[in-house]
Amino acid sequence: MTNTPGLRVVLTSAMALPMLIFYAVGTLGPLMVADLGVPTPWLGWLITSTFGFAALLSLWAGPLVNWLGSRRALALLFWSTVGSYSLLAVLPGFGGVVLALAVCGIAQALANPVTNLLIAERVEPRFKAAVVGLKQSGVQVSALFAGALLPTLAANLGWRGALACLLVPAVLLAVLGPRVAPGRHAAKPMRFNVVRPCGRLGLLMSIQLCVGIVLSSFVTFLGVFAAGQGMSTTAIGGLVAGFGVMGIVARTVLTPLGARMADESWLLLALLLLASLALWLTSQATADSHWLLWAGALGMGLTAVATNAIAMSMVLRDPGFGAPAPSAGLLSAGFFAGFALGPPLFGLGFVRAWSMPIGVVLLACVLCLVLTRLRQRFAAGLQGGK
Repeated sequence: MTNTPGLRVVLTSAMALPMLIFYAVGTLGPLMVADLGVPTPWLGWLITSTFGFAALLSLWAGPLVNWLGSRRALALLFWSTVGSYSLLAVLPGFGGVVLALAVCGIAQALANPVTNLLIAERVEPRFKAAVVGLKQSGVQVSALFAGALLPTLAANLGWRGALACLLVPAVLLAVLGPRVAPGRHAAKPMRFNVVRPCGRLGLLMSIQLCVGIVLSSFVTFLGVFAAGQGMSTTAIGGLVAGFGVMGIVARTVLTPLGARMADESWLLLALLLLASLALWLTSQATADSHWLLWAGALGMGLTAVATNAIAMSMVLRDPGFGAPAPSAGLLSAGFFAGFALGPPLFGLGFVRAWSMPIGVVLLACVLCLVLTRLRQRFAAGLQGGK
């Protein structure tokens, strides 16, 4: 068992690089729409292309990672990211961007199963919740990078050139990153049958489906919505960066906190209720009240963003959800399916669409209550059997 800085960097980067394209669309959306000559709602289909493919692959990602081992799976993750950003730099038109983003779905599907397996192999049990929170915060590191640096890079290099700059760290990680994983691996048989989730995992997947719908809708259209209220590209980048910073804080602080609770489902419920308030504040923003956009972005970062890390920690800590890698893959499938569905649904109504994510997050709150009740019954059954 080990917990070196190099391991933490690789875990964080494995989560950050594949997700960076999502926050890039949210930050550079107005520039991409203008350059590609497509209607604003089409941004949603870019997100659907990558996360729809990721959701499909996630059904088999856990068994694939178990078969490959953490070292080879990490290499596949980082090299597929390199391929995606390379295609994004050279393929023309909207169709080219869709294809490039779909390739990134391979890395997104592998990210949670391989990092969870690596944590199970290399991190002592007492540190696992903290490390899960740290590596899940990598997703928000990508939001911070996208908001803080991509607008400046795009102003000088164009949005394609800005994203091409990401090839440098991607190649370095593809070459060096897999070295933190164990060299030897006892390969497990690769089975292509989809593992059926138990009742508790099915509920947690449904909650993450709702969270994915809400987060993808929010981030994809935050930029163009803010631009419609008179915000500059730099200010929009600040919104996304602030969202990322709050997400890093929330995931690193709240994940270990949740691990000390008897049932993290209550924490999920509280965070999702607060997220509904953040969405409502965002929906009320006008050209004269940009502070509502800031309140919504920071609030969503502090609340909804943390729920995925907490859910992943629940899967690692509670064997009742199933084996770590397959369960993480199924949980990711639900989350990514939400990411794929959210932007097109939001885009159908666009300006008046904020009621959709608010309704979905409230549905997730109801599911949290059901999950809490189910876990209480299971715990009571274990005590009664003693």
